[in-house]
Amino acid sequence: MTSRLATSKGTSGLRQRAETRLRMRPSRSARGKILTDKQRMLHELQVHEIELELQNEELEIAKADVEAALEKYTELYEYAPAGYYTLAADGTIQLMNLTGASMVGIERSHLVGRRFGLLVSPAHRSAFNSFLGKTFALRAKRSAEFELSSQGPRPKTVRIEAQQLPNGLACQAVVVDISERKRAEDTQGRLEAVTAANTKLKREIARRKKVEAALKKSEVSIRRLLAESRKMQQQLRDMSRRILLVQEEQRKEISRELHDQIAQTLVGINIHMTAFANAEPIRRLIEKAVRTVHQFARDLRPAMLDELGLITALISYIRRFPKPKGLRIHFRAFAKEVALGNDERTVLYRVAQEALVNVARHAQATEVAITVRKVPEGVCLEIADNGRSFDLARMSRANGGKHLGLVGMRERLEMIGGSLWIQTTDRAGTTVRATVPLGKYRRRGWQN
Repeated sequence: MTSRLATSKGTSGLRQRAETRLRMRPSRSARGKILTDKQRMLHELQVHEIELELQNEELEIAKADVEAALEKYTELYEYAPAGYYTLAADGTIQLMNLTGASMVGIERSHLVGRRFGLLVSPAHRSAFNSFLGKTFALRAKRSAEFELSSQGPRPKTVRIEAQQLPNGLACQAVVVDISERKRAEDTQGRLEAVTAANTKLKREIARRKKVEAALKKSEVSIRRLLAESRKMQQQLRDMSRRILLVQEEQRKEISRELHDQIAQTLVGINIHMTAFANAEPIRRLIEKAVRTVHQFARDLRPAMLDELGLITALISYIRRFPKPKGLRIHFRAFAKEVALGNDERTVLYRVAQEALVNVARHAQATEVAITVRKVPEGVCLEIADNGRSFDLARMSRANGGKHLGLVGMRERLEMIGGSLWIQTTDRAGTTVRATVPLGKYRRRGWQN
């Protein structure tokens, strides 16, 4: 302050001011009288006294200015919105303002001599120590964000800007609480994420609506195709049903024609041949032809199936069935002939024929049990053997060439609303079970 006064006013200025003030005082000597040396010395002393008074007044003014500036500086430093810390190279707190102490929630007297790194949360402590070391090593202003140890329900996030002091022994750290800003940024980030998610969701909803519309359109097309497919399947079933019906009728007519016309004609020829001599060989040939015709007629369709019923026809078929060596067939049926329709009798008879042919050709069985019994929903025919098993899936796909095959069995049964069940194992052989409905259980017939 002294140098500032000397610079602004100067010694000569002070002298002139003192001379002016002295002249303004009343003089004790006579006007115009020549001053003596003592008087001049007294004059000088008076001027110097006035100079000292002026200097004292200026010093008082300067002191007041300094005290006012100090008070203003103290107020600005202590109550600044940011915390000010003076830290040693190892992070020891040498000085801080009230805002800095309030920011960490610890009294200022308890902070001096304590390391600032202990105020940082453990997760950020290593990063802070590295930050402080680089501040002293690089001698450049540095800034970074850290999280303080929690002093309340929410941890504080601060931004620290530090720079080494000219003495090189300490650094000035400005600590700004950015918790609210970080929370606002986090909130904004979450809001942006939610907005982006909503936008994505809206796009996904729009995309799914398009897919749903396409699926509905495809579903309509698929339903139309399925309806057409079912219609075609029904047409194929009806056609197959009509073919089988015609086939059975043709077999029936051919069998009747062979039995009633050709066989009787051959018998008549045989009777007339008795009148001729040496006709025995011809008679034997005719008798053989009659037996062949009868056998052929029975194979096409036995007359007793229509006249005497299923059980009698099966018994007759089993008796004349060409059994492989060692194969025994056991037949068991309920006492009375059930009132089966023509469709049901024909289907069960054909299933029994096909099953016995398969056993004789492929099963290598020694025992076959054929059972016809009543069940609650109709009549059940079961053929069980003790032979070897077979690949059911492969056999189901096979047509069998000269016989119906499993596919034929199932198709015939389905035409009259029946069902086919087959089980084949290595140890227990094969069981074929065909069930045809009666009464209220009957759903359809060949004549549909």
